[in-house]
Amino acid sequence: MPHGMVKAAINRGSSPEPPPGTRILVVGGGYVGMYTALRLQRELKAQLRDGRVGITVITPDPYMTYQPFLPEAAAGSISPRHVVVPLRRVLDRCHIVIGEARRIDHAARTATVTTLATEEEGTGPVEIGYDELVLAPGSVSRTLPVPGLADYAIGFKTVEEAIGLRNHVIEQMDIASSTRDPAVRDAALTFVFVGGGYAGVEALAELEDMARYTARYYHNIKPEDLKWILVEASDRILPEVGEEMGKYAIRELRGRNIDVRLQTRLDSCENRVAVLSDGARFPTRTVVWTAGVKPAPVLAATDLPLNERGRLKCTAKLQVEGVEHAWAAGDAAAVPDVTADEKDKECAPNAQHAVRQAKALAENIAASVDGRPLREYAHKYVGSVASLGLHKGVAHVYGRKLKGYPAWFMHRAYHLSRVPTFNRKARVLAEWTLAGLFKREIVSLGSLEHPRAEFELAAGGRPAGRGPEPGPKGPGGKEN
Repeated sequence: MPHGMVKAAINRGSSPEPPPGTRILVVGGGYVGMYTALRLQRELKAQLRDGRVGITVITPDPYMTYQPFLPEAAAGSISPRHVVVPLRRVLDRCHIVIGEARRIDHAARTATVTTLATEEEGTGPVEIGYDELVLAPGSVSRTLPVPGLADYAIGFKTVEEAIGLRNHVIEQMDIASSTRDPAVRDAALTFVFVGGGYAGVEALAELEDMARYTARYYHNIKPEDLKWILVEASDRILPEVGEEMGKYAIRELRGRNIDVRLQTRLDSCENRVAVLSDGARFPTRTVVWTAGVKPAPVLAATDLPLNERGRLKCTAKLQVEGVEHAWAAGDAAAVPDVTADEKDKECAPNAQHAVRQAKALAENIAASVDGRPLREYAHKYVGSVASLGLHKGVAHVYGRKLKGYPAWFMHRAYHLSRVPTFNRKARVLAEWTLAGLFKREIVSLGSLEHPRAEFELAAGGRPAGRGPEPGPKGPGGKEN
């Protein structure tokens, strides 16, 4: 066992003894990583108990974020803590390492990892050895060289970003309500979302719903004073729900005075001015970037085969192509869709495939450890659902098209069934029930992001700014 694995165990405060037997290393604690490790705990229960197998999970956060609930968390329909699942509680038979894999040398069966302890101590990364590798690092926001984007925009992939955006929107309403400068007021009440996929449309729709409700508590702000703009480079939004439902979604959004601009790009957002490719200019203090994702950077730092889009080439059995003892699924993997009529079609990188791939992946790893034959992953895409705010949605499932309340109800029912653990299901259902009985919460807790500001001011230092200012994010949602 490499000395680095012992060191990593010491760094995370657990026993220095490395996991015995076959060492399974799961890189990533997101959807695929958590579900794979969870299933492996069940499939290999006896081997874990008697020491023939050990599972290590490397993750930058101690929790898994259920991303489909981020829009509702941003709107205040779900508490932030109920959108995440604590990994140490769920993966109680696994070794959890809070850190990031920087490099994978599969030929040597080692992963180079930085942990919270190594960063604090300044000792540099450690090496963790393994016998079986599961790569599930997920994806990161795909950005473009747009002037001002890194300085003024905010993403929408983490729970920190979702809650920060909610606080930010309410604080902009506070600014608009108290300023005497018409230009400041106009910029504060203008919200630009870039990207017409699930993240962009659902986030905009939920926040617009929330802000329109919140406006009733301001004596000088009316719902029509708020300006919401959706910018999409293609000629449609929500392509997963089909053309007809996508057109309905556009009509629904425009009916709420949301400015939907198709075949339009964001050219610049310098100096808090969003400049679009159609020539429009919008002074704004809010630019939300949801224009796609790309594979996690660690994939480029491996000796494993990648396709032209930077994803791991995989077989239908979820093995990395041409490589033994390496597995992948989810956003990081290019998995052939064996149910498709078209040749060389790949499974879409979405939650519907991810949760099912994780189950198949864990079963195949367990079969490999036991010397049993592997099975191919096969799942025919059944359709998609999307929320357009409270009691509004679109769906295209099993060939059936739904809109309005039925689609919204289906959206909630489906995701409630998919959120991990009974604990989280019960808490989310309870919050939805209470939200139906009481009024929305409209409190901004932006000061939570700067908890030392008041003390620094009292101590005579320079206080940190109040309220979230959208800016570039580092690993784990931390500001750079």
